[in-house]
Formats: sequence, structure tokens, C-alpha cells
Amino acid sequence: MKDKANIKELSTLIKTEAIRLGFAACGISKAAYLKDDAQRLKTYLEKNFNGKMSYMANHFDKRTNPQLLVEGAQSVISVLFNYFPNETQKDKQAPIVSKYAYGKDYHYVIKEKLNKLLAYIKEIEPETEGRAFVDSAPVMERAWAREAGLGWIGKHGLLINKQIGSFVFIGELIVNTSLSYDKPIKEYCGNCTRCIDACPTDAIITNKTIDARKCISYLSIELKSEIPEEFKGKFLNRVFGCDICQDVCPHNSKAIPHSHEELKPIQGLLEMRKTDWYTMDKAYFNKMFKHSPLKRTGFKGIKRNLNFISGYS
Repeated sequence: MKDKANIKELSTLIKTEAIRLGFAACGISKAAYLKDDAQRLKTYLEKNFNGKMSYMANHFDKRTNPQLLVEGAQSVISVLFNYFPNETQKDKQAPIVSKYAYGKDYHYVIKEKLNKLLAYIKEIEPETEGRAFVDSAPVMERAWAREAGLGWIGKHGLLINKQIGSFVFIGELIVNTSLSYDKPIKEYCGNCTRCIDACPTDAIITNKTIDARKCISYLSIELKSEIPEEFKGKFLNRVFGCDICQDVCPHNSKAIPHSHEELKPIQGLLEMRKTDWYTMDKAYFNKMFKHSPLKRTGFKGIKRNLNFISGYS
């Protein structure tokens, strides 16, 4: 498939298959150097806004140029996967878990679907080679989703899709096949500052820039050492992650609950009472969160977080 008509047809087939596989949206952009994003990342790292996430400085060139990740890369296929739940934790006094962590670890779910999409593309275009990426390699996923017209980067630094909001996972296929490319859309945040105003730790320091060292998600998940005392009483009962900036965003008022069986809440998680959290032992944790994103922090990390928020719920 070489001419424009066939390229457009192939692109349409890819998007249709992506939706059939359960993705909420699919867009395609040209695999090229992200010059502006590279400069923003450079400044971000120079100011140490990444905290102890040293991996963000690794493979800088690959992070901003997909052609260094996949030989002969021509296109970046970006997909969104809705994770907005239809129910939340029952006990309003229980430590709060970020909505993305209610179910099975999303990395496995999306990676499997992306590989199925890649296999489908190869059936139509046998010479296609590529790789699937789900938040596990030096890929600027939000930038690519933006370039593919799937949304814009909000003031809280997250991608916002005009139809379904920001409670979405992002995945990419970087392939060596030329496709029909989408264009970025305009931004719709306007003068709204709800996410900035609502952040209890003032982590959103400038438009679209987050100081991870102040972000509850970073402090409760990524940080492995003790949480600085200056944040005592500011976690608002968050034990793993934080959705505050998303919860107040007007664009999420239209969020539609997902129906993905793979992301169905872990049995018993939403029913856990405050006392269940504070009395659970390692065996209970390992059984409950065997396939959960909470494994990233581990039992020791969750206990650290519980001790930190204790008395402030």
C-alpha cells in the first residue's frame, strides 16, 4: 500500500480495529523529533522537578526521537483506554486509592491489546515492523497523544480528551509504515485554574509543569524514602496516588464509566474499611494486591503511607 488512497484506507482500518479492541480513541502522528518537548524536558530536568525519578533523564535522545527506538520508524499510533470507574470506595473514611489502581495492572492489559493491533496491521501490511509501548520505555506518551489529535495537555500536565476527559491510559505503537496523520487540536482549558487551586501540596507550579517533589502521586508511589514532614496533613487521606486535580476538572464531568472486564475492581478492594487497611498484614496485602498497581509501592511502602496519613483522615 503505497499511494495516498491506500495509506488513508490502512489508517482508517487501524483506527477501526483499535476501537474494536476496546480503545476509546486512536490517532496517528508522524514519527519525528519532538523539538519543543525536548526543550521543555531539558528545563524540567535541570530544575530537578523529576525528584528522584532519575530514569527520566536516561535515554534523553530516544525519549524525544522515536526513530531511535524503532529502526525506520515512520508513524506513531497513539491510543486511549478509558479507566473511569462506575463506583468508588464504599467507606468514606478509608484511605483513598487512585482510580487507576482499582483493577489489574494496566500495563499488561494495554500491552496485550496493542500487540493484537500490531498483529492486525501486519496481516494487512506484512512488511510492517514495530513495537508497543505502555509507560515502560522512554516515550513521551502525552506528547504523542497530543500530536495525534487525541487531546491537549491540561494545566495539571495530563492529557485531556474533549469527549471523555483525562481518566485515560495512553499507549503507543511505533511502526515503520507511513500512514495518514492527524493534527493536534486546540486547547480548551481557558482561564480555568481549578486543578491548580485544588492541589493541596501546590505541586502545579506553572501552567502544565508539575513539581514531582510536591506531588502526592510521586510521594506515595515513586518516592522510596521517607515522605518529608512538610506534607503532613496535606495528603487528604490519599494512600496510593492522587486524583484531586482530575476530580475537579470540568472536562471530567462528562466522564463515562468504562466497561472493561480487565479493569474490573479487585474483589473486595472497594469494600475495604478503614480498619481493614490499618490492620492488614503482608499476607493479606500480597493476596489482595497480587495483580494490582499497588505492588509498585509494596507492603512496606503502603504501610509507610498509612502511617504518614494516620490521624489526618
